[in-house]
Amino acid sequence: MKTILIIEDDELIRNNLLEILEFEGFRAIEAENGRIGVQKARAYHPDLVLCDVCMPELDGYGVLEELRSNVQTATMPVIFLTAKSDKSDVRQGMNSGADDYLIKPCSVSELLGAISSRLKKQAVLIERYTEQQQQATAAIRRGAMLDPLTHLPTRGLLYQHLHHLMASFAQFPSSRGIAILCLNLQRFHLINSGFGHIAGDIVLQMVANRLSKVVQANGFLARLNGDQFGIVLKDVAQEELGEFAQLLLDRVTLPCMIDGHEIRFHANVGMTWTDQPQGTPQDLLTQAETAQHWCQQPGLNRYRLYDTELDALEVERRLIEMDLTKAIERAEFQVHYQPQVDLQTGRVVGMESLVRWHHPVRGVVSPAKFIPIAEELGLIVPLGEWILTTACQHAKRWQILCMQPLRVSVNLSMRQFQQPNLPQRVEAILAETGLDPKLLTLELTESCVMHDVEATILTLKALKKLGIEISIDDFGTGYSSLNHLYQLPIDALKIDRSFVKQIRVSAGAIAISDAIISMAKGLKLHIVAEGIEDKEQLAFFRKRGCDAIQGFLYSPPISAIEMEALLLSDRRLHFASA
Repeated sequence: MKTILIIEDDELIRNNLLEILEFEGFRAIEAENGRIGVQKARAYHPDLVLCDVCMPELDGYGVLEELRSNVQTATMPVIFLTAKSDKSDVRQGMNSGADDYLIKPCSVSELLGAISSRLKKQAVLIERYTEQQQQATAAIRRGAMLDPLTHLPTRGLLYQHLHHLMASFAQFPSSRGIAILCLNLQRFHLINSGFGHIAGDIVLQMVANRLSKVVQANGFLARLNGDQFGIVLKDVAQEELGEFAQLLLDRVTLPCMIDGHEIRFHANVGMTWTDQPQGTPQDLLTQAETAQHWCQQPGLNRYRLYDTELDALEVERRLIEMDLTKAIERAEFQVHYQPQVDLQTGRVVGMESLVRWHHPVRGVVSPAKFIPIAEELGLIVPLGEWILTTACQHAKRWQILCMQPLRVSVNLSMRQFQQPNLPQRVEAILAETGLDPKLLTLELTESCVMHDVEATILTLKALKKLGIEISIDDFGTGYSSLNHLYQLPIDALKIDRSFVKQIRVSAGAIAISDAIISMAKGLKLHIVAEGIEDKEQLAFFRKRGCDAIQGFLYSPPISAIEMEALLLSDRRLHFASA
């Protein structure tokens, strides 16, 4: 039974309408004025409202405005009743949102016809709305299984596919098994921050397209999260996985040209394989993700097959992660220093500061273990600031003790460098420690300064205004654009130890080292070779005009106390006579 609300201040007309509607099988509710009518509309939620226009206190237009402004009553059909027949009055009512307009007195057939027509239209609207809601719900469900950016299946669909595959494999076992691969793009956030999120989205779409062409009908491809993709292969031998993974890496990491920019990146692939599927799809994907995590090495494309030893490494990593959050508060970190020696005088002219973690139970924890975890957790920023402050304090003390300028170099992580207030923080630390800005060098990796050159230049200029020097560390291992390099306000280059190690056996390492030195001299940059371990390496870089070296040949990284003793002894590096 349909409910109709009658809002009419004329009692005779109101009673007449009640009688007609009840006779026609409607449930009729009456209201003698607009205020009461609005209250009853909100209380009873009628299917339709018959409303007189001319009423004291709140007229029909006011009633309509009240109803349309409330979410619960906004869609109720409203038919105006009025003795006014002027077109302007009718237009005003319709413009206000009335669904129909009846001129009093009206016949019973006109009244019932208007009510019937409006209820039918309302039923159609409700049906259409319900259908749209059902379609929207279905679309949401489909969308939850399809990635909107790449149109690839999501993690949920990959689980479903793997579940069916494992079930069918159990019924029809084969010597060729099932493989799950997890591909992750290295440091993808640098693309977003350096080139913008639109460019980042395009890169992801291009990667998805490249993967689709490699996988094709031989496997199932899904986007697991932002920069991670999953692949399921069936009827594959374990010995085939290495070749397939390398093919993926070769295709995926081809440079992307977007808006005139050549965007380069690296990727890692973790894999697991089984010919006796057990556990859940989630278990297998977790194995692939664990393998992927443990083959990460910045600047390299690598793949790794899961084995049970990785579980122990993962547990160890989690324990380190928990301890790391408390290590700064417990003062478990120390700053060690590796001297830098002038290649003309043989005297120590500076040192690189290096953090060491002395765990109360584990002993010395390698920076290779805890630095990546600190970066992931965001702890690298407070840790890096503590290292900078401590190194400046030590350098200030040694300057006073030795009565000579000794430069201290401090490495900045990517996250530190991207802080908007970095110049202000460095300035505050210099003021707090009293160190002459000219004696501080901030070292940045090549990939750090090159991912967003324009922003990098602005930050470096702000740092240079403080009077400090800037050095690029591990030079030659990234993707520097030489036409950008000369624009950077830098003072020094450090030749990476990977080239130093190879100069006796690799003509390529010799050529690259010569090219870096020649370029640095042309740009009037200070040149430091790191990782010098023997006299042959020393002679090589001294002959080519490097300014300074650091490495185990002179001294490994040592504690602050040992560094102070070394400085006071004024131990020199002796060179072979020509």
